[in-house]
Amino acid sequence: MLGVLIEQSRQGKMSQLLQISDLNVSFKTMQGKKGVLHDVNIDVSKNEILAVVGESGSGKSVMSKAIMGLLGNKATKSGQIYLHDSKLSDEPLEMVSMSRRQAQQIRGDEISMIFQDPMTSLNPLMTVGNQIAEAVQIHQKTSRAEAIEEASRMLDLVRVPSGRKVLGVYPHQLSGGMRQRVMIAMALACKPKLLIADEPTTALDVTIQAQILGLIRELQTELGMGVIFITHDMGVVHEVADRVAVMYHGDIVETGTLNQVFLSPQHPYTKALLKAAPKLGSMRGRAVPHSFPVLTMEEELKGKTTSVEIPGCPVDYSKAPLLDVDSLHVVFPRKHNFFGKVTHQVHAVNDVSFQLWKGETLGIVGESGSGKSTIGNAILGLLEEASGGISYKGIDLLDPTREQRKLVKRDISFIFQDPLASLNPQMTIGECVEEPFIIHHPEMSKAQREQKAKALLNKVGIKSELYRHYPHEFSGGMLQRVNIARALTTQPKIIVADESVSALDVSVQATVLNLMLELQNEFGISFIFISHDMAVIERVCHRVAVLTKGQLVEIGHRQEVFEDTKHSYTQKLLAAIPSIDTERSVPKQFELLTDDIPDPIFPVGEFPSPILLVEHTPTHFSATE
Repeated sequence: MLGVLIEQSRQGKMSQLLQISDLNVSFKTMQGKKGVLHDVNIDVSKNEILAVVGESGSGKSVMSKAIMGLLGNKATKSGQIYLHDSKLSDEPLEMVSMSRRQAQQIRGDEISMIFQDPMTSLNPLMTVGNQIAEAVQIHQKTSRAEAIEEASRMLDLVRVPSGRKVLGVYPHQLSGGMRQRVMIAMALACKPKLLIADEPTTALDVTIQAQILGLIRELQTELGMGVIFITHDMGVVHEVADRVAVMYHGDIVETGTLNQVFLSPQHPYTKALLKAAPKLGSMRGRAVPHSFPVLTMEEELKGKTTSVEIPGCPVDYSKAPLLDVDSLHVVFPRKHNFFGKVTHQVHAVNDVSFQLWKGETLGIVGESGSGKSTIGNAILGLLEEASGGISYKGIDLLDPTREQRKLVKRDISFIFQDPLASLNPQMTIGECVEEPFIIHHPEMSKAQREQKAKALLNKVGIKSELYRHYPHEFSGGMLQRVNIARALTTQPKIIVADESVSALDVSVQATVLNLMLELQNEFGISFIFISHDMAVIERVCHRVAVLTKGQLVEIGHRQEVFEDTKHSYTQKLLAAIPSIDTERSVPKQFELLTDDIPDPIFPVGEFPSPILLVEHTPTHFSATE
């Protein structure tokens, strides 16, 4: 149990920093005013991390923007927000009615914010170094040289490799995870009294997430900073929070200390969130995947609950594998000389081999840039740069004939990460699901296509009256169900699911994963489940392959990889996962690493060091170290 004494000693050092009283926010819409926040009352103390947790649409981000004064002209606010110990006033500063000039003086200095989407928060016309230095110069009144030096130090703190070199690059030249690290460095550069972190680690790999959580906690302790940490991840909440506020549809439905909320939750919504959160170690001793013991959120809130965990079907490994990947290499050109000749290459996938059996879920796990999605794209035949062997029913997927390609497109489907971007916004969901029938079964009449499409949508829990609605009218979870229905149209034997639930709320994620397991049990579909979330991988997979820098470092049955881990990289991934462990007596310590992340770019003619896999059991292999 998180130490009560530790919690009490920390709270003893706290004094009030921010106080929100009866905050209401509504927006003007075509249908009139829409209330988004209803009588919100919370407070934050110095040296405290308050986690605000809830799913999409609960009002978490609106509350944070109300504090920052960033809601815009269409918003109507009432209530009070008081900032204590402000340099602008000896008395508590009332922020709902403060002037625009006062807000600009406070933003970035006394109150800073880390936004969820770094690309829209960074200026595409300014280098990273100039953007961080600008905030330091404005609020700290330093010279440009001192500001650039501070910017370099902050980039090192958030573990941006070769931070000094990155000072001169533009946001579009960085990956999503790198951009988020730059955003965090910018927010922390002025050492604010209050830091609002709006889903700051959602786009980051689990090891980098652990670094950022450790960094925020370390700076918060060092500076006596108050933190409002907005998230939907209950594991992250448990790792960082002193107190927790749970939001649902614009209301604070439960508040309390970390122990109170996690050990004795009172509201049905809080209980449902905790049930739906994947917990690392919950599958110990089980040979096959199991469903989550949770229904839809609407059913849970009506008092309908379940404790049943439906097991997946065992896999018959005595039969020949359905898919065989042998020594797969994918190399992309990266740099060219003056004459256009390639001088450097990215070895995205290097000598990867694995098999997939009928009715099996193989989890491919690793950080950004490890080659997970590249393997999925190679299996689908989307990469001309792929070499090696990928065999399906005797077909070479890297060089199929025209007839074979048609068969492969019918037998292997794909579920993309972003459910909205993967559907045509000008087509109804019914038309989206019908489209594969037009391609693969042109003999079908429109009535037959519609009948089959409605049956598939009904199978994934979408009612037929929604058939003629457009994608923008649906939530993320509903859209991902549409994508699953579309993937099922050709009765595929294999579905490649690339981060298919990472963008979804925790309860929606649980119901979508339950649906995938149900479909696997019914139709014997094989899944290649690509993810960076080890807790989800543990729940849904029969076997697990661990990738780093394009190379396979460990593969085996789920129990072998999770319960008898051999490779240090797999151990690092597991150790970095935020977990809900109510038996732990002290908070988890995140070690702040400073070593550079190795670069997968090599001059032409040079290759990554080959990896030798050692056999521990006939099904469990790991790389030598």
